[in-house]
Amino acid sequence: MMLSGFFRLGVWQNFFRAWRGGYTGNLEGEGFTLGGVYVIGAGKQGVLLEHREKEFGDKVSLPSVLEAVEKIKPQAS
Repeated sequence: MMLSGFFRLGVWQNFFRAWRGGYTGNLEGEGFTLGGVYVIGAGKQGVLLEHREKEFGDKVSLPSVLEAVEKIKPQAS
């Protein structure tokens, strides 16, 4: 996202939401890498949830993560 990320309204909204919530974070690292969350099932279940950040501060929905985790079936030994 590089410099264009700083001009997006959603990035600033996410920044102020985190700041008001008391999140301080750190200033280490490059700061330009977007993250993501994957929930991967056992065996051949594959990916049950995939969330990739589209802009800085884009969060995954906790209920969707919990729903995906509940779908994981134990692998038979």
